[in-house]
Amino acid sequence: MNFPRFTREQDAISDPNLEILSICTISGVFWSICQLETWEKLYQTNVMKRDFFRKMGFGLGPDDKVPAEPVAWAESQVEAVPDLSWPGEIPTAKQLLDQRAHFVYTDRRVIRKKFKNDRRAYKEAKTQLRWETGQKYYESLEIAIRHHTALHSGAPVFERLWLFWHNHFAIAEKDLLASWNTGAYTREIIRPNMCGSFTDLVKAVTTSWTMIHHLDNSESIGPNSQRGKWRRQNGEVATVNENHARELLELHTVSPTAGYTQKDVIALSYIMAGWENRWSKTREECNPVKFNPKSHEPGNHEVMGKRYKQRGLSPKSKLIDVIEDLCAHPNCAEYVSTKLVRHFVTDEVTPDMVQPVIDAWRETDGHLPAVYKALIRVVYDHTGTHRKFLNPEVWFLQSVKLTDAPWPPPPSMMQYDFKTRPNKLQRRLRGLMFEIGHPVYRPKQPNGWPDTEAEWLSPELLIRRLAVAKRVAREHMPIGKLEASLASNFDKADEVIDYLKYCRDHPESWRSTSRDTQFLLPSEWMLKV
Repeated sequence: MNFPRFTREQDAISDPNLEILSICTISGVFWSICQLETWEKLYQTNVMKRDFFRKMGFGLGPDDKVPAEPVAWAESQVEAVPDLSWPGEIPTAKQLLDQRAHFVYTDRRVIRKKFKNDRRAYKEAKTQLRWETGQKYYESLEIAIRHHTALHSGAPVFERLWLFWHNHFAIAEKDLLASWNTGAYTREIIRPNMCGSFTDLVKAVTTSWTMIHHLDNSESIGPNSQRGKWRRQNGEVATVNENHARELLELHTVSPTAGYTQKDVIALSYIMAGWENRWSKTREECNPVKFNPKSHEPGNHEVMGKRYKQRGLSPKSKLIDVIEDLCAHPNCAEYVSTKLVRHFVTDEVTPDMVQPVIDAWRETDGHLPAVYKALIRVVYDHTGTHRKFLNPEVWFLQSVKLTDAPWPPPPSMMQYDFKTRPNKLQRRLRGLMFEIGHPVYRPKQPNGWPDTEAEWLSPELLIRRLAVAKRVAREHMPIGKLEASLASNFDKADEVIDYLKYCRDHPESWRSTSRDTQFLLPSEWMLKV
């Protein structure tokens, strides 16, 4: 599959490939988008249960059988964590941290010193270091693993939830995290904990190397800790960094609706001080997470009305106690359940949609498979009456699934020698995410990528999808096979087929070289489900 090569917004708009797209095609797509409200009213008169397979998963491929019991089909996928389907080698988080450590140490301690008076030589040495450590390779490999698993694990419902949790516990674009660490974090921290309790998931995420580094908790030093006293004696500042505590409250558990205050944030920062990636001369900050009591603020601390006492010589258990209480807080169930419903059902979430998910949460103390099953039933019940605009990555994966396009490249094409620049195909996976405006491992803020139509429905982002749709359309599907795929994925498949027939029967309006899928993929039917 050949994709457009632009990676920047200005390139996306000026790329000559877009000139191939007819004015009629673009006009038709934008007309469709402008008619979303009209379509909404039309769809509300019918229950479209086959749309459920795209609403809750990635749709069905042309050779997939339509499950007779959609809800049971979906529920069977959330009891246990499926294996990653990628048939090639998968690096561990430790191996990737080692690569990062080698890069950081060599860059800061070796080549900068060696070439401090020769800027050109330093840049050349650093470029070679990038190849040797896979800095420009691993992100594309992680996308290949992610997309292959999403499409081929046999559990598309679980995989959609995996993408959701990755964005809920987002790692922002910072300090080369996307180059080595973010993908492994989603595989080894989030994914294995998705079928236990929400509390255990939060504990794993909060104390992970990636999250602690991302939110600067290693910089937290209790003012009255042993290290804090040493720093003050030396005339240095000793204080806590509030980032991790604030995001744990605001984004990961209770949300601001719980009514916590700045005083609570500071108290939680004191409790979290000591959880750090210890610095070392040969690895810099790239060491496993350990609790350092020398950095911890001693004493008792009160968070949201509850006092947490220091127990014994090691106070590290205080953070675990706080997490358990935050996850048991009523606002946590309401906040996360609302996010789940908004992601899968509609932007306009109503209390009656969310309540079954909240009830399942509270009845099981946040046992995630029970929460998922309640969510699945809510999604099924509202399929046909409420629709959701898909983010670019989910839209792309659904497009690939429906058209049976060859994506991602196989492991044989992703092999890298770590000596020279990754080849064009190996860079293309990362580039594709930029091209559609959704580099999944690089959100700008810790709150992740947006999840509402208003944030994704723009001319520039739609043009990006048009360009990619044209490339996918080069993988031509026989008309009969395409129509069979449509019948499996749309309850109003006849309307979609009639639209494609119109395009075929009016060559004066469309370029003769265009494929059915070029018109289908950026259409209203595929953008919103």
